[in-house]
Amino acid sequence: MNWTMRGGELDVVARRGSLIVVCEVKARASNAYGTPLESITPLKQQRVRRAGFAFVRTLNESGLSVRFDVATMLGTTLEIYENVL
Repeated sequence: MNWTMRGGELDVVARRGSLIVVCEVKARASNAYGTPLESITPLKQQRVRRAGFAFVRTLNESGLSVRFDVATMLGTTLEIYENVL
């Protein structure tokens, strides 16, 4: 289930110790309309970042760091881009 707030949603949130990783997931069958990574507009990036920081605030813990990743599927090929948003 996605985590949702007014103005944004998070596809995947993972935690390892004090690191919170927010991962946006995009899939495309082909590159006919651009790559999955290209489909993440600056507005979408802003919404994901805003929602990610809002989610971390709900944890009510200090000392957490946040990283924003993107997972793309093009056909059957999965690629993970770390720290890109």
